[in-house]
Amino acid sequence: MGNRLEGKVAVVTGAASGIGRGTVELFVREGARVVAADVQDDKGARIEEELGKAVRYVRCDVYDEAQIKNAIDVAVKSFGKLDCLFNNAGTGGALENVDTVTAEGFDAVMHLHVRAALFGIKHAIPAMKTSGGSIISTASVAGIQHGFGPLLYSIAKGAIVHMTRVASGQLAPMGIRINCICPGLIATPIFAKGIGLATQVADQTITAVAAAATNSQPIAKPGMPEDIAEAALYLASDGSKFVTGQALVVDGGLTIGPTGERQVQVFAPIMQAMGIDPEILGQLLQPKT
Repeated sequence: MGNRLEGKVAVVTGAASGIGRGTVELFVREGARVVAADVQDDKGARIEEELGKAVRYVRCDVYDEAQIKNAIDVAVKSFGKLDCLFNNAGTGGALENVDTVTAEGFDAVMHLHVRAALFGIKHAIPAMKTSGGSIISTASVAGIQHGFGPLLYSIAKGAIVHMTRVASGQLAPMGIRINCICPGLIATPIFAKGIGLATQVADQTITAVAAAATNSQPIAKPGMPEDIAEAALYLASDGSKFVTGQALVVDGGLTIGPTGERQVQVFAPIMQAMGIDPEILGQLLQPKT
């Protein structure tokens, strides 16, 4: 056990699986007491059993503002204060394009991501305004670049990035820091849930996603929940006390752009149009030993 969060109290939404579960485990190892908020009651009960008195599970549907407020209130009542809120709950969103988007799909995605994070910030303020604190939201690389997520999901995550910047300016005088994390391709059930698979089925896809992700970015390893949890730990800790309004990208280099063989594939048509053999580019890109 470390001590980077010794004595701190946190609320994590979407805490029962994926990035949320990994964050709860890491925060507890680093000395924090955590309210784990989710709608997966069976998994929430297991978190309490496995992690002990440092964790309190609370049922929290983030579509409901009152339940978000309740999770924060439980932290204050159970542990005496609130030092960190991690707005993490979310799914992949509706697979709609501009020409097929519906009002229902728009409202559902915006409520789950943007509205929930905004009201999380709102209700954390009273608990933090006297002693400060750190608020973190899960955004995405889909919120900063095209091509990494469905339309509505990408719009919502882009809104979280901008909301982070605007809110951080308003709350900095209170000593409240607000940042967000932009994960890349992380091996969690979010992709399978996003296409409508049941939770148990989606959980079984994690290994396959991890294997497929290994060669999807310059760092040839799958992104795992603990990679995002480490970023959340940094932003929750005093190590980031001079950091606010930032979108921390944790993507294994995914947003750098294509590299290696993928880079050759992208530029091959251009090279051919200029009468140049694409193999020349491949040779230039080979690491020199």
